Amino acid sequence: MALGYRWCHRLNPRRKPLYLLCFSGMAYKRILLKLSGEALMGKRDHGIDPERLSDYAKDIKAVVDTGVAVAITIGGGNIFRGLAGAADGMDRVQADYMGMLATVLNGLALQAALENEGVYTRLLTAIKMDQIAEPFIRRRAIRHMEKGRVVIFGAGTGNPYFTTDTAAVLRAIEVGATVILKGTRVDGIYSADPEKAPDATKFHSISFDELYQRGLKVMDMTAITLSEENRLPVIIFDMNKRGNLQRVVQGEKLGTIVTV
Repeated sequence: MALGYRWCHRLNPRRKPLYLLCFSGMAYKRILLKLSGEALMGKRDHGIDPERLSDYAKDIKAVVDTGVAVAITIGGGNIFRGLAGAADGMDRVQADYMGMLATVLNGLALQAALENEGVYTRLLTAIKMDQIAEPFIRRRAIRHMEKGRVVIFGAGTGNPYFTTDTAAVLRAIEVGATVILKGTRVDGIYSADPEKAPDATKFHSISFDELYQRGLKVMDMTAITLSEENRLPVIIFDMNKRGNLQRVVQGEKLGTIVTV
């Protein structure tokens, strides 16, 4: 894909001017990247793998440097999952709030990794915790993105019984993202789990209706319905392969796109 370019002026986290080569002609100008907490585990069975976190930060920086506005919603399953806590007998509401706090921990880690790469960021949370993050305010989030800052959304929607997938769709709609990029360890949507069924068929594109009819558990139903109603496409792709994020943003047909 031939891309034009222009020089962009931006401030880095130390308030020093940066002059970045910002490409035009990208397929998506404003994106919402959804990362699962489990993705941050890397080769570990719990917590955060610093190497995986660094790789993600470098890939996100590569996209930011092209001038694309980036927002990120991150899960907390590598630390605590509300549904798992509830299944073990914990009160569901309490368990979900614990899960929300786990997403904030991941958001702080991702923020630190991005700023180590020279990317200016803001962490906004749905639950007020002023000492470590800004409260989510829609206009403030949009303004941060207009200034070239990566906005990380933590604490889900701030309400129990809602997943971070739903939070990702909600925030994408609120800030005017034109696509949700769901980075996973699988390179798209398959007719069955490809890790368990080697003969599973990959879908390069699929509609929200077919996703529901086939019972493919890519996102929860609330998230799927909200995406469909707002005609917001979702692309499922392998985030663990370096460079894939930028290739998707440029419009290459990687993974699976879910549309109306």
